Amino acid sequence: MTTTLKIRLPAIRDVLERLYHKYNRRELIKPDPLQFVYKYSNRADMEIAGLLSAVLAYGRVEQIQNSLTKLLSVIGESPHAFVMDFGPAQRRKLRGFKHRFNSGDDISDLLSLLREIIEQSGSIENYFLSGYSKADENIIPALSNFSDSLLDRYAARHRGKIRSGLKYLLTSPSGGSACKRLNLFLRWMVRDDSVDAGLWKSVDKAKLVVPVDVHMGRLCRILGFHDNKTVSMKTALKITAEFTEIEQDDPVKYDFSLSRVGIVENCTGKYNTSCEICELFSFCFG
Repeated sequence: MTTTLKIRLPAIRDVLERLYHKYNRRELIKPDPLQFVYKYSNRADMEIAGLLSAVLAYGRVEQIQNSLTKLLSVIGESPHAFVMDFGPAQRRKLRGFKHRFNSGDDISDLLSLLREIIEQSGSIENYFLSGYSKADENIIPALSNFSDSLLDRYAARHRGKIRSGLKYLLTSPSGGSACKRLNLFLRWMVRDDSVDAGLWKSVDKAKLVVPVDVHMGRLCRILGFHDNKTVSMKTALKITAEFTEIEQDDPVKYDFSLSRVGIVENCTGKYNTSCEICELFSFCFG
């Protein structure tokens, strides 16, 4: 941490707390893809809906919402039942699905893997925990194991080949990616407040890593948390370390509320007429 950032930290903490109390409310979740988790009340359904919503959380907000609405409409009232019954008939139902880089076949490949691990472990959480250790500094080793082991399972059944779309859905930290979408899924599952579902009780939220996309990367650069030109796992860990200085036991606490600045207030990092009423104004233009 730089001396300048250390001096500014109390002011940053105050701003983040104001943003948290302003935005971190259940009724403000839309248009976030997390909204689709709360379409279900059964834990097993919510877990699967959460993973699907997170891995498809790329592109324009409207496009994400439309794609998830269509996908979950095909899947029906119970994502868990759909997964556990998954076979050729379910694959045919998904064949017409498309979301940017991903096709219905990519989703089918993922759901087929989920059926396998749920049959083996009982839930996605239990399977994830097989690679999780409380001794690890953060969640990244467990997340790497989760993604890599699923892709290895697929490769073992397809002569060592893995569909590129499936790789994109299960991007692994082992390749250096910031893994924004899977870290987002973990935030939803592990944290428990007015926004996050908190379904997973065995993972320490202190080990979570901030889900960093272009918007979060820009805002955290404005706050002085990093100066990297590209967003990578190195960037995400650096940002997480700075948030840990503010909230040691819950470094991802402010992720949702900060992301609202980008989405709800349409922040681009350039001055517009609404900037002067934004909590971050003094950090951007002060």
